[in-house]
Amino acid sequence: MQDEAPKNAVWNYHPPLPLEDPSIFAKGTGIAHIAGWFRRNWLTLSERMLLLLLAIGGYYWLYPPLDVARSFGLVWIFQTYVVNLALVGGIAGALHWYFYMYRGQAKTLKFDGRDQAKNNRAFKFADQVKDNMFWTLTSGVAQLTGFQVVTMWLMANGYAPVITLAENPVWFVVWIVLLPVWSAFHFYWVHRLLHVPFFYTRYHSLHHRNINIGPWSGLSMHPVEHFIYLTSLCVHWIVASHPVHLIFHVLYQGPGAAMSHTGYEDLLIRDKRSLALGTFYHTLHHRYYECNYGNQEMPWDRWFGTFHDGTEAATTDTRARKKRMYAK
Repeated sequence: MQDEAPKNAVWNYHPPLPLEDPSIFAKGTGIAHIAGWFRRNWLTLSERMLLLLLAIGGYYWLYPPLDVARSFGLVWIFQTYVVNLALVGGIAGALHWYFYMYRGQAKTLKFDGRDQAKNNRAFKFADQVKDNMFWTLTSGVAQLTGFQVVTMWLMANGYAPVITLAENPVWFVVWIVLLPVWSAFHFYWVHRLLHVPFFYTRYHSLHHRNINIGPWSGLSMHPVEHFIYLTSLCVHWIVASHPVHLIFHVLYQGPGAAMSHTGYEDLLIRDKRSLALGTFYHTLHHRYYECNYGNQEMPWDRWFGTFHDGTEAATTDTRARKKRMYAK
């Protein structure tokens, strides 16, 4: 069985602490570190490689071709919506079934040992999973599709720059690698905005009811937060992209959120870590709120003093910072 770090009073499982910096921006980063980062993310079975393969398959077989998007039409828009509904619902649902219904991994590598909340009036239907499904499958999928449809229309009509693989092979590959980094950059700053008390109490608090996260929690947001979160896709209005880039980005923001919120660090196959899923880094944010606003792709939390490394000392510092914030 996969070795685990010792349990404590707070966590069922956590990785070795304090958390290290695995990003390409780590202090003292050299060629070997960058090569390791690239190998972990792009040369092994990883979340982003699975989503990229799904994006390529979706481009050829699932989503409507770009040329039909020159004018808004019910058929191709509905097709895009149905594909997104199936992918978001299918991936989040499959992960929830395996980890929380079938309990295929029991609590091995699960950060929080508790089950998803039931009979809790903080959630719609007094049920965390049903609440999360509602917000994900209504506003989440609709707005994800809306941003994709508008971007496809802009690209099809020449209002947004479009490239081809044959004419721009280097940029085609480089942009794929940079998209998760851009997403992390955008996420940190809009997330800080959402933690301003005006936005937090009205909108972001809905997402933060999920202290103990699960796959359906990732895209469970207030409609206003969905809109702010999904403006990440507007980068394709400016940066030259191929439809595969757009689809990959849509999947990264949509189904990818379910994968990163499983509540488990890795998927085990025959007791071997086979697919990285949730991160303790973001799980700490859901538990302690005013820390780890971004993710490990970008160094902003470390640079601006909001990094929680998982230790008790960091928890004390975070709680003190939260008191200072709300005392103003």
